[in-house]
Amino acid sequence: MTDTAAPSAVARTTSSTAPSTAEPTHKEIVEVLVGLLSALFVAILSTTIVSTALPTIIADLDGTQTQYTWVVTASLLAMTVTSPIWSKFSDLYNKKLLVQLAIGIFVLGSLAAGAVQDVPQLLAARALQGLGMGGLIALTQSIIASIIPPRQRGRYSGYMAGVMAVATVSGPLLGGVIVDSLGWRWCFWVAVPFAVAGLAMLQKFLHVETIRREVRIDVLGALSITAAAALPLVWVSFAGTSFAWWSRETAYFWVGTLLALAAAVVVERRHPDALVPPRIIVDKMTMLSIAGSLAVGVAQFGASVFLSQYFQVARGHTPTEAGLLMLPLIVGNLVGATGSGQYITRTGRWKGVMVLGGVLLSGGLLLMGTVSHTSPLWHLSAYMVVMGLGTGALMQNLVLVVQNTVDVTDVGAASGVVTFFRSLGGTIGVAALGAVLASSVSDRIASALGTSGGAGSTGSTLDLSGLPAPVVETIRAAYADSTAEIFLIAGLVALVTLVAVSLMPVTELRTTIRKTEPEPEQGRAVEDALV
Repeated sequence: MTDTAAPSAVARTTSSTAPSTAEPTHKEIVEVLVGLLSALFVAILSTTIVSTALPTIIADLDGTQTQYTWVVTASLLAMTVTSPIWSKFSDLYNKKLLVQLAIGIFVLGSLAAGAVQDVPQLLAARALQGLGMGGLIALTQSIIASIIPPRQRGRYSGYMAGVMAVATVSGPLLGGVIVDSLGWRWCFWVAVPFAVAGLAMLQKFLHVETIRREVRIDVLGALSITAAAALPLVWVSFAGTSFAWWSRETAYFWVGTLLALAAAVVVERRHPDALVPPRIIVDKMTMLSIAGSLAVGVAQFGASVFLSQYFQVARGHTPTEAGLLMLPLIVGNLVGATGSGQYITRTGRWKGVMVLGGVLLSGGLLLMGTVSHTSPLWHLSAYMVVMGLGTGALMQNLVLVVQNTVDVTDVGAASGVVTFFRSLGGTIGVAALGAVLASSVSDRIASALGTSGGAGSTGSTLDLSGLPAPVVETIRAAYADSTAEIFLIAGLVALVTLVAVSLMPVTELRTTIRKTEPEPEQGRAVEDALV
């Protein structure tokens, strides 16, 4: 299907078979970004909007603390394991059709999530949402990299990081308002009209090239990478509850993980169109960005999930109040993302900003680890601003420096590698920290009430309405102190990000979309599909 509108400068730039002087204007890029970022906003929002609603949802559907964590983990897991597949497809197929497909899948998942009747149905619907989210995140980065040179990309990546940051931490606020006014099911349905609006914008304004070449689908690579990422997440959710941490079942999970990882390495090294090209992975910048992205993912997703639970369960606030208390994190993320993007575009210097981001991220999380059930809330608010500034300064810039090392034909795979590990960090972080939280809460309650097991199960329901006041206070204190413990762990993990960005070699951001311009003979072989 061909649009009737005249091709924009974006189209002219990408369809030229020789070096072109026609650069897309700011207005034309913004027209594309409005559609991309509106869909991306609701996709990220869907991950965190449920955080303030989760205590209500789990209580309504008779769920447990483990299921509480998995409502978030299910979507993150699906997003994580499919993002490199979407990214690779973006290098092989038409990016516009792929992003429209991703939006459609996300809309179906959102409609289904709002209509569920039990937790297993909700987990399945959240996984479908995650499938669409993986495509939206991967394709948004790939499309931006296909139409904007790296030096100018810092400005627009800042917009994207700002949108992702605001969506991540404003979700709890919006979710609280919706739960208190419309009911928790609307936390899923509210995303649908915005996603459809983004779809319409992209249909009208997005024009991007597809370089025709033979397609070899890396099916075995996709399966082995999916298994290697999924098995540890399933293990960490059930270890310590369904079976012991050190047990035969644990050995089965980790042997399976190592076998899947070994298979992925063998397949990716031999496949002509590898899902994760080894030449990208072995690059020093990419390896350091991967290490840095793991901790950023833990901070990005873990903060919104567990802070919201802290404000509601530990401090007794309503969902709306919990969302409002997350505003300092929103401000920090937004300022860090947009400010760092503007600075990089104007100066071309990026390393100092990212090192500062690593300091703020780890420092903010470590400070949050000092909060107890008696700490003034303004202390936590100040620490949230610090952590938010760090997350915003790092999130998209870790992708940017890797995109700068590859040509436009590999930009999807390169973006997908970093996104994959950031999402993996977030998924593992939420699952692992959730398991630590559940175990710590159970132990603290049992110790305070002089019981074993029963108290822990009392707290695991998250429904405190029918419990005696002294028991409620004990449970609140246990959740508060245990939440500080998991933020301390996250802060220690974030030190890895600081070390990684400090070791990154300083490189100049190029001012062209392509790493090397094609020769005239090569240019004639490039076919553009402006859909």
